[in-house]
Amino acid sequence: MAIARSAHSMPGERSPHLDAPSVGDVVATVVSNTHVNEEYWHLVLDAPAPAPRAQAGQFFNLECPHTDADKPFFRRPMSVYRASASEGRIEFLYKVVGAGTRGLAALKPGQNMRVFGPLGVGFSIEPHWRHIVVLGRGVGLATLAPLAEMAAQRGVAVTAILSARSPAHVMSVERFSAAGAAVRVVVDADGSSEPSRVEAALRELVGVQHADAFFTCGSNRLMLLMQRLGQELGVGGQVAMEQQMACGIGMCICCVRKFKTPDGVESRRVCLDGPVFKLDEVLAW
Repeated sequence: MAIARSAHSMPGERSPHLDAPSVGDVVATVVSNTHVNEEYWHLVLDAPAPAPRAQAGQFFNLECPHTDADKPFFRRPMSVYRASASEGRIEFLYKVVGAGTRGLAALKPGQNMRVFGPLGVGFSIEPHWRHIVVLGRGVGLATLAPLAEMAAQRGVAVTAILSARSPAHVMSVERFSAAGAAVRVVVDADGSSEPSRVEAALRELVGVQHADAFFTCGSNRLMLLMQRLGQELGVGGQVAMEQQMACGIGMCICCVRKFKTPDGVESRRVCLDGPVFKLDEVLAW
């Protein structure tokens, strides 16, 4: 099965159309499905093309297996944590919160499942940017890790501010560090994740280290902070939005959100027009 995307255009090198072969509904095989910590799981799949060609910020609609307790009907949208065309693999970080993710947690190595994607509009990096800041919390860090690697491949420096409730809940530090990012961990337990302290760090990164762009995912509070500072300091950026979806291809109109534009407020489908949007256009959720 293959589809083409809508004609909504986004910043940077984003194309208004994707070729049909770039999206597929394929059968993947579970390589591993393990705990990262007490809340999150790491799912690794062997998957045929086009799945391993996913770009940073894109997502998949994952088939969730039935269990004795749950019979999920809809697939679940999941941001890609890692995609390797050379290895033929895709990876996801997820938190068990309901019937669908409980089904995912029941998957064992060797089992097959269907994955539909890669879907949506991913991140873009402007040619003149030399230093970007990524700020994420919880599973939002899964979405931002591939962005750090994409930036590194283009010679763009990355500062990653990783937020969590406690040190035990911080994820992907090694992944960001391996990409060459300067990592700062902020947690609720010691107050370092307080908005005022994160704001001070962002101001320093722009004023002293001349950061060119902000990127965020996983927290409305952090998104609003970056949005306000970006407008004040003249720093652009992008946000990957988390949203409930059904079809993932824009047909069901389930994921419509409102966005700011020069002409007023506009409705867009997160699955098709996003999930990555310009930071200054997103309204609080």
